Amino acid sequence: MEKRGEVVREVEGREGEQVRKKSLFREYLEALVIAVIIALFIRTFIIQAFKIPSGSMEPTLLVGDHIFVNKFIYGFRVPFLRKRILKFTSPKRGDIIVFIFPEDRSKDFIKRVVGVGGDVIEVRDKVLYVNGVPQEEPYVRHVEPSTYIPRRDDFGPFTVPQGKLFVMGDNRDRSYDSRFWGCVDESDVLGKAFIIYFSIKNDPDSRWYEFWKLPGRIRWGRIGKLIH
Repeated sequence: MEKRGEVVREVEGREGEQVRKKSLFREYLEALVIAVIIALFIRTFIIQAFKIPSGSMEPTLLVGDHIFVNKFIYGFRVPFLRKRILKFTSPKRGDIIVFIFPEDRSKDFIKRVVGVGGDVIEVRDKVLYVNGVPQEEPYVRHVEPSTYIPRRDDFGPFTVPQGKLFVMGDNRDRSYDSRFWGCVDESDVLGKAFIIYFSIKNDPDSRWYEFWKLPGRIRWGRIGKLIH
């Protein structure tokens, strides 16, 4: 009987160990599923990370800047319906926004809003006028002062339709923006850029294994910089 009892206890012990392992696996799986759901919710409705791929927003944003975009400030965008709920504010002049590119909806663009519905936009000899008033834009860069391109350097006057936004890059001579392809629909705005969380310089000569070069490529002074 004693031997039989030892066998029974051994079998019960193994079964208990299996139950504990299954319970532990289930706990980890549930935690992982919850984490993924929370991450997807945050990415869809709250904050999303983007990387700056081009120089159209220089000097405000540089190639290699990694930014966070506030996705709820303009209201929660309902996927597929092109509608917003719980709208806190609307895009205004000066906001730097990420939006779905009208000419290719698989791409996201980032530009600065320079005109909202009802505004009259005009560019005269590279100077932006809104409703007939020349704008003070200390963040704007012109890299080709002596090269004249009609639509880029002289544009309008053009009245922005209601529900639309006129956007331009800060690097005005190197920006493909509303001067060329038209306005952005407010429903296509993904969010407002608000902070640089990481920034790294591109180095085409660097190899992936040369990790010791990484600290020198990081733009430490840009990390945590607010975008405005």
